[in-house]
Amino acid sequence: MKAMILAAGLGTRLKPFTNNHPKALAEVNGKSLLQRNVEYLKSFGITEIMINVHHFASQIIESISNNSGWGTKIIISDETDEPLETGGGLKKAAWFFQDSDEPFILLNADILTDLDLEKLLEYHKLNKALATLAVSNRDTSRYFLFDENNLLSGWENIKTNQKIITRPNSNLTRKAFSGLHIISPEIFKHITQTGKFSMVDVYLELSKTYIIKGFDQGNCKFLDVGKPESIAQAELMFD
Repeated sequence: MKAMILAAGLGTRLKPFTNNHPKALAEVNGKSLLQRNVEYLKSFGITEIMINVHHFASQIIESISNNSGWGTKIIISDETDEPLETGGGLKKAAWFFQDSDEPFILLNADILTDLDLEKLLEYHKLNKALATLAVSNRDTSRYFLFDENNLLSGWENIKTNQKIITRPNSNLTRKAFSGLHIISPEIFKHITQTGKFSMVDVYLELSKTYIIKGFDQGNCKFLDVGKPESIAQAELMFD
């Protein structure tokens, strides 16, 4: 199985660190977020990894080179001209995944988790999903909406009251997306967006026709390390 780590973001929530560094190199107990996620993937036998870069790209490339990819084969997807967001970034890297029918992992560089990827893969295959999204019941401002079978059916921003329903259902549940996906390569045949776009838009469009599932991550460790104060929290949660 292969994976992609999304590391091209500007990391504006992590200022002032990101005034001079990419967010992926923020450290938790002496290890960068990037290193921790590479080692997390490696612990499940994933050693072929794509990483997209934009903000202070050279620092990420240098860190990977200096550490020999932490024992993995890392390929860089260069977005230094323009960040393509989550969807555009993945689409640019499609060639990396299309030589196999095996699902792949996509995750944000600024999350830390110990979610069991083998269980996620098993659930994904069992449901013959096009994509499966790790979700939880934590509080946030934007939610995916799922039906009683954890089938993606919409999206809602509770701050702006914007709501998009893709599969009408009177009994939808809000769940917070954790920035970790498992995706079947078939998805590339169905992505119609071009340039810069979000995977949220892709999922909402495809959920009208295809199976996009939510996977309840349960009681696993999870933290969005997006703000300076979350670094201290992460250091208590992750050795």
